[in-house]
Amino acid sequence: MPYLIDGHNLIPKLGLRLDSIDDEMELITILQEFCRIERKQIEVYFDGAPTPQAGTRKLGAVTAHFVPLGATADNAIRNRLKKLGRAAKNWTVVSSDRQVQTEARAVHARVISSDSFAQLLKHAQDSAPKSAEDRKLSPKEVDDWLKLFKGRD
Repeated sequence: MPYLIDGHNLIPKLGLRLDSIDDEMELITILQEFCRIERKQIEVYFDGAPTPQAGTRKLGAVTAHFVPLGATADNAIRNRLKKLGRAAKNWTVVSSDRQVQTEARAVHARVISSDSFAQLLKHAQDSAPKSAEDRKLSPKEVDDWLKLFKGRD
């Protein structure tokens, strides 16, 4: 099930700072990793983008919508749900805004608060398989490798 996310609602829930110059890209990086681990698609909405930066960018499985100044991510999410029509029931909306949650439920979309989704992101990162560099060998594995390579002098 793909996600529609209010990015500025989620940023502080992950310990990121809204006043950081790279807060949106930091969140996108975290979301890309989540998409890789969970095999999901995400559309994330950020409001307050100056005119030159406003627009949509596809970044792997994450589509980032930079909503221009004067418009809101909440309204952009509402418009996206309307555009989805009956297919909205196949999406999950991530927002802490009660009005957005109510409107998402009205079109039968699933709703998750930003707090709950932040926990989901952290859980996915913690349970993801570690890379070969991060994985430690057990004492038995070390012994097996030593035995295998001992005779190759």
